[in-house]
Amino acid sequence: MVTKTDDETAETAEATTAEATEAASETPEVTKEAEATDAVEAAEGTGGDADADLDDEPFAPAAPVEDSSGAGQGAGAVVSAALGVVALSGSWVATVASARESLIGQLQTSQGASVAKQVSEVYGDSWHATALVGGIFALLALIVGAVVLARPAFGAPGKPQAVWIKSVAWAGVSLGILGLLLAVAKYTDILMALPSASS
Repeated sequence: MVTKTDDETAETAEATTAEATEAASETPEVTKEAEATDAVEAAEGTGGDADADLDDEPFAPAAPVEDSSGAGQGAGAVVSAALGVVALSGSWVATVASARESLIGQLQTSQGASVAKQVSEVYGDSWHATALVGGIFALLALIVGAVVLARPAFGAPGKPQAVWIKSVAWAGVSLGILGLLLAVAKYTDILMALPSASS
């Protein structure tokens, strides 16, 4: 009987040891699961607060995007330079005005008029009309170029103007000044005056 009791005691001790081992092995798993659950709940709580904060904060309106191409200023500069070239080289408007003045001079000059009067009426007025049209084109070139160069000071003071726009605008202004000086010289007979003729 003593042997049987010892066997039972040994079995009971082994069972108790096995149960204690199982309980010890299950305890970390339960602890890990509890920690994971707490972490998830904490994360969800933080996310909810963050979403609430984002919803409460007003969104700032986006700043308007400015057109940085300067297409209008570039076009103005090109137009200014083109007008300056037309003022120096002539245009069909000047040709038509010259032909019209020549025709009017021929119609108004009688057959018995002096040579000096005929030259003045037929060729002089025609020459002055050409100079006048050239001066108008030169003045337009000068005005457009000056407006393009002065545009940044009035529209966007802090925004620099493209270098090529400045260059072309300055070219237009220069051609305009030169064309205007030539037009005044031709109109006042300082440059290429009419030849003198006997009366």
